[in-house]
Amino acid sequence: MPALQSCFIRVMVVLNLGMAAAGLQRGWQHATATFYGDMNGDETLQGACGYENVIKQGYGLQTTALSEALFNKGRTCGACFQIVCYSSKWCKNGAGAIRVTATNYCPPSYDEKAPWCNQPRKHFDLSMPMFLNIAEYKAGIVPVLYRRVKCRKNGGIRFLLKGNQGWLLMLVYNVGGDGQVVGVKIKGSRTGWIQMERNWGVNWQVVGDTVQKLQGQSLSFQVTARNGRMVQSDNVVPKGWQLGKTYEGRNF
Repeated sequence: MPALQSCFIRVMVVLNLGMAAAGLQRGWQHATATFYGDMNGDETLQGACGYENVIKQGYGLQTTALSEALFNKGRTCGACFQIVCYSSKWCKNGAGAIRVTATNYCPPSYDEKAPWCNQPRKHFDLSMPMFLNIAEYKAGIVPVLYRRVKCRKNGGIRFLLKGNQGWLLMLVYNVGGDGQVVGVKIKGSRTGWIQMERNWGVNWQVVGDTVQKLQGQSLSFQVTARNGRMVQSDNVVPKGWQLGKTYEGRNF
């Protein structure tokens, strides 16, 4: 028994030293990672979160699709993660950790040879450039460690207005801080605050008479993140606002 305990202690010391060498601390969790698309990222530009073009909207190719266990029906869209390849011969030496934003969904597979995104697995399907930053191409799939981190974004939160006369759909992107939006309110210059509902991913909406009430008014927004923080952007949309245009507010 003492010999067994001694062996266990040596193994734990090695693991802890490895974590320390990689600059890792507590709070990391185990998962796996693959990649999709090519080096140009053509297949990663849009996706289930509702972004229209992640490169033009400031995310570049530092993006990932999430397995069902992490995606949480789109509620995790916009969250940022730090990921490091771990305990595999295919990990690139000295690669360190990458930072990515959740912009897509990796659906479950009925192929028994590729169950990576099935419940209850935690899995990241990275853009190819991000995967190749931490692992060799031939690996295909590698074990990783991950943790949630603050999102670092340039400029303010962006609000892209879409829809029609009876439906206002708003894409909320470039969200800093926690990154994961749990609530959005809209206010006209002559109305009170109106709760928007999530349409899907990072798209929020109001419908019917509410849209008509907001016509011809400047618009303000309240965006609430998962951590409970709220940022308010007053009158960032002029009264002559138009669908198809993007407006910028404050950020976390």
